[in-house]
Amino acid sequence: MNGGAGINEDWWICRTCAVEHATRPEVCAICADERQWVPASGQAWATLAELQAEGRRADVAELEPDLFSITSAPPVGIGQSAKLVRTPAGMLLWDPLGFVDDDVVQRVRGLGEVVAIVASHPHMFGVQVEWSRRLGGVPVLVAEADAGWVARPDPAVETWSGDLEVLPGVTLTQPGGHFPGSAVVHWAAGAEGRGVLLGGDTIMANPDRTSVSFMRSYPNRIPLSAAVVRRVTDTVVRFDFDRLYNNFEGVVPSGARDAVRRSADRHVAWVRGDFDHLT
Repeated sequence: MNGGAGINEDWWICRTCAVEHATRPEVCAICADERQWVPASGQAWATLAELQAEGRRADVAELEPDLFSITSAPPVGIGQSAKLVRTPAGMLLWDPLGFVDDDVVQRVRGLGEVVAIVASHPHMFGVQVEWSRRLGGVPVLVAEADAGWVARPDPAVETWSGDLEVLPGVTLTQPGGHFPGSAVVHWAAGAEGRGVLLGGDTIMANPDRTSVSFMRSYPNRIPLSAAVVRRVTDTVVRFDFDRLYNNFEGVVPSGARDAVRRSADRHVAWVRGDFDHLT
């Protein structure tokens, strides 16, 4: 459905990736990129009002003490699970959904004050500006290297790079890989003080819950080089963490730091050809 005609909204949501746009181009640039995809049926757009009218709702669930997921049903776009990290100094909203309504805003506010909104990479921008506006103009932090992908500019959008302690004990860092600015979050107090890494799909927790993967594109199966996987790994193992969550429902519940190292070694060995005799 090519949505939007007659709806009193001046911005648009791509139905495939659920990223907000200030205007409605012929094709969403994020989906036209080799890391994503445009449906065979063609580009489709929606307004937030249309998504609400289709019966969507957002749900908040506790993953562990002071860490919550936010999901929508039915899913919107890529269907990520946003994460909300709570600290005594405020909360971080990570990988915001491509959907928001008054009910979920009220539930989030009931947990504390959001002080920053950050997406791990452009596929996860969602309706980040809309979330900011409904939460009172919260800063939206976008990796400087990926700022060109912002399709709905707003004064709330600020760029960052390197390492940034966005809250005490909550550090953003940019190992890159999936996108040049692809970021992860280290939450020192998570996992009962053993540390949590929110890996997005920069470092994707696999279904076996004991390993992770590294890809330029997951839907189009484009791998990363050995050198980039080493760089990503070296960037994150500076931190202590025992648990890792991806940007959907995946988790490595324990031993995650070692799992990242082992998985990087496996990736490098396969792309180097060490296991060609098995193929």
